[in-house]
Amino acid sequence: MTVGEPFAARIEPLLRSGRTRDAILVAEREAAAGDRDALFQLAVWRLIGEPLPRDLAIAREHLRMARDAGHGGAAHMEVALIANGSGAPADWGQAYTLFENLSRHDAAASAQIELLKAMRVDGLGMPTKLPYPEILSIRPQVSFYRQFLSEAECAHIAKASASFLEPSLVVDPASGRQVPHPIRTSDSTVISPTREDMVIRTINLRIAAVTQTDAAQAEALTILRYRPGQQYRLHLDTLPNTGNQRIRTVLLYLNGGFSGGETQFPEIDLTVAPKGGDAIVFDNVTEDGRPDLRAKHAGLPVRAGAKWVATRWIRARAFDPWRGPELTL
Repeated sequence: MTVGEPFAARIEPLLRSGRTRDAILVAEREAAAGDRDALFQLAVWRLIGEPLPRDLAIAREHLRMARDAGHGGAAHMEVALIANGSGAPADWGQAYTLFENLSRHDAAASAQIELLKAMRVDGLGMPTKLPYPEILSIRPQVSFYRQFLSEAECAHIAKASASFLEPSLVVDPASGRQVPHPIRTSDSTVISPTREDMVIRTINLRIAAVTQTDAAQAEALTILRYRPGQQYRLHLDTLPNTGNQRIRTVLLYLNGGFSGGETQFPEIDLTVAPKGGDAIVFDNVTEDGRPDLRAKHAGLPVRAGAKWVATRWIRARAFDPWRGPELTL
């Protein structure tokens, strides 16, 4: 190793050659000397759980130290974890104060602060006013919300996810693993807790409020992009072999300007063709908790343009997003 080399250049050869323990020792030594990149790397390893055991509390401490040393990425990640309660109880006030301080010299944080000010939330990030639903179906219940999101909120979600989009996966009933499948032809990404910025956290809290659930019951927000010819064929959102079922689905439509792509519920003769900013909420289970076959739905093929959708699946009880798919930090 050469003195003056960037931190990443010092540990990457060690990791590539399988000298993981040596890489950890280098990171720990550099972190003890106050190197912000080393502190951030230790935080990431503690969040991922590889090559160090996952420990969210330790990760947050490393992020705090990296932020104090001037690491912008660590500051954004720390704010997200404070706001959503990863590693310690959620503290909206602390997160907002840190974010306001960050916004004084960080353009992305400054833009988000301005958007937050327009979102009409209280001191806990909860909405002070909710949109009114139109009931499209009673059994299963399907509710439609016009302009659930503002144009700026839709643009923020799309921008936050665009660079992370990859071909979509589905849950394999036999293995429980996420695998490619022709039923779902789209690109997608998950807004993991580390990327759940304060704007997206506020939107997730709005979702919890309209569904009368706790935000902790929901899986991470999933973003889907459908290009011409892509679709999500007829399916149920419920999962096989789970003790914590997806009881409700929220679909947020992020844009207009495309044709096709309607959401269709053939069992109840319902087709929804929303505009950007609209949302639908529907139940996936019957009153006794069984999958409701009437809730089968499809995202019809997009004929022209690109359709952007955000999905929030809500479980019967609290769901740990850190036990889900591999994080995209």
